[in-house]
Amino acid sequence: MPSLLNKLLGWLGLAPPRLRCRREVWNAGVAELERRTLNGRRESGAYLLGSNRPDGSREISEFVFYDDIDPAALATGIVTIRQTALPRLWEVCRSRGLGVIADVHVHPYGYGQSESDQANPVIPRIGHLALILPNFARGRPLPGLIGMYEFLGDGRWASHSDQGSRFFKLEA
Repeated sequence: MPSLLNKLLGWLGLAPPRLRCRREVWNAGVAELERRTLNGRRESGAYLLGSNRPDGSREISEFVFYDDIDPAALATGIVTIRQTALPRLWEVCRSRGLGVIADVHVHPYGYGQSESDQANPVIPRIGHLALILPNFARGRPLPGLIGMYEFLGDGRWASHSDQGSRFFKLEA
């Protein structure tokens, strides 16, 4: 939950972004997502591991690709993660001292959420952030050109896509 100070700063347009990532981490992860689409023949995705910062933002440290956790995750052409693979993800988080702070996956065209995306959050926890990259991640899409959604529970989502780098900031 954002602090009262962050809410006030948000009203003034001065709030810290909700999500941060070093540009080199983002670019490498997005390039790998594109590579795993097999030239646009299937979707790909990753868990975004990182930590919470004192200012209330979340910082992405690394990508852990769905098919590294669940080798069958991309077998059908769309992302399907079996629940039996999640203990492997939690072990990766424990071993690195990080948590899942968001997820990202690619779509063939736009960055809107599909009905399946809305009905099946990767991490069904209120406040979880889900990013969607258009065009199978070709062209290395950046905040402002990607979908950014927050799970509110009970099948509801808030879109932050139009906030661009005010919501998700890439840093040097």
